[in-house]
Amino acid sequence: MTGPWWTLAVTLAIQSLVSMAVITVPVMAPALAAALSVSPTLVGLYIATIYAAAMLASLVGGAAVARFGAIRVSQACVVLCAMGLAVSALPFVAAAAAGALLIGLGYGPITPASSHLLARSTPAHRMSLVFSIKQTGVPLGGVLAGAFVPVLLGWGWQAALLCVAVANLLCGLLGQPLRQELDADRDPQRRMALGNLAQPIRLVLGHPDLRRLAACSFVFSIAQLSLTTYLVTYLHSTLEYGLVAAGLALSISQFAGVGGRVAWGYVADRWLGARRMLALLAVLMALSALATALLQPAMQPALVLAVLALYGMSGIGWNGVYLAEVARRAPPGQASLATGGTLAFTFFGVVLGPPLFGALAGATGSYRAGFVAVAVAVALCVPVMARGVRWRSGG
Repeated sequence: MTGPWWTLAVTLAIQSLVSMAVITVPVMAPALAAALSVSPTLVGLYIATIYAAAMLASLVGGAAVARFGAIRVSQACVVLCAMGLAVSALPFVAAAAAGALLIGLGYGPITPASSHLLARSTPAHRMSLVFSIKQTGVPLGGVLAGAFVPVLLGWGWQAALLCVAVANLLCGLLGQPLRQELDADRDPQRRMALGNLAQPIRLVLGHPDLRRLAACSFVFSIAQLSLTTYLVTYLHSTLEYGLVAAGLALSISQFAGVGGRVAWGYVADRWLGARRMLALLAVLMALSALATALLQPAMQPALVLAVLALYGMSGIGWNGVYLAEVARRAPPGQASLATGGTLAFTFFGVVLGPPLFGALAGATGSYRAGFVAVAVAVALCVPVMARGVRWRSGG
């Protein structure tokens, strides 16, 4: 019988590769923009397209998992991401848009699928930690993209995209030996009607705790993707970093997010509780986004990296605690449905956030204004998450 830690390892690997697929184009944005003769600020629209598709796909994720099984859905997702990267390698702006759509369709159902598997196999008192470990796959994908994509660009931007596509396909093979056992609870008779799209949203809106979590995730996702999407371009154009150095800085911020996700999950389970932990993370997120806006070219690289690491730990580290709390608050047996519903709000933040960030940067002539706006928005979430929390004895 497959143990919970092996299930966690497989879901972590798949999450890492699909996340790398999402972040690959932002990492190569300056080079790709030059090749296609467009502004690098348009990478925000690329990310928005991915997450618009992901938002819709997440709404059918719960029903797809119930019908086909979480492993089979995950395998389909990595194939879609690989196809999206391959299409994006065509030298046309329209091809990049089509590739972003395919990547988004692959990215959306991944988290509902993994939540279904982990909710079945994880004891309640370990959920924040286990979900946080699984969600380290998102920043791990950023680490991989930041470390390898600038190097792969030496072969050309198209070759770099195709290499990441092949890695996704190979990752999908990891789940095949587990499919029979882990997908044993699938229901082939489950309907995939379009009318079911609204069911996850109704579930979230009908539960006050889920509503608050979804609303804050909308803002948190803007903070997270603003860092991931624009950091390389910000460092390259404003702080005069080379692409390899900027990619390394992105990797460090993402790696800090890996450590943050595990640490915050442990602290939430052991001491603070999820709501208090999320409120404190909002404070750290706002402060680090503001500090990022204040970075200067003359600053020591170590100080710049320290600020970006703090941003990564908080702005990327919140997801596991959040998803575990969604699974806890969901009605019994509906963790994947509640996850899909709340993720629709999360993804909507990403759909709106990066384009607005890019538009603000374009209007002001500075990426700094975008990071200041992020700091203000996240600060408004602190009282929302702190509402009703008993700071001394629970929450």
